Amino acid sequence: MTPPEAPETGTDATPGSPVPAVLSCPGLRVLSKRRQFLAAARARRQGTAGFLLQARDRRDDDPAIGVGFTCSKKVGNAVARNRAKRRLREIARLELPDLGRPGWDYVLIGKAGETAARDFADLRGDLRHALRKVHGPER
Repeated sequence: MTPPEAPETGTDATPGSPVPAVLSCPGLRVLSKRRQFLAAARARRQGTAGFLLQARDRRDDDPAIGVGFTCSKKVGNAVARNRAKRRLREIARLELPDLGRPGWDYVLIGKAGETAARDFADLRGDLRHALRKVHGPER
């Protein structure tokens, strides 16, 4: 049996690899190097009920907002970790272009039993709250 032909455009297009939703947002750049995650781990952090936010000012001339996501095995099996990361990517896509600061890197770390189960509106509120706390008065 021959598989059906894939459409040339749209979400099912096969010519290139699918672009994650976060990458399609102007001004957002996904962190991919270990050193970027380690640098964020040494900077400011704010815990919320749904996840942990780490944020750092890169102090460079690049106006892009860097964002990274991570979930340890404590979050659950691969299905649970991927679901948690999908939810984190979506709240970052919705909130960071407006509330994130250019030249900053943000890392969202999923929490066991919380990130995947928490109400989506509450997760968005958690990110808004964490960003306000991180960008509050200088420590």
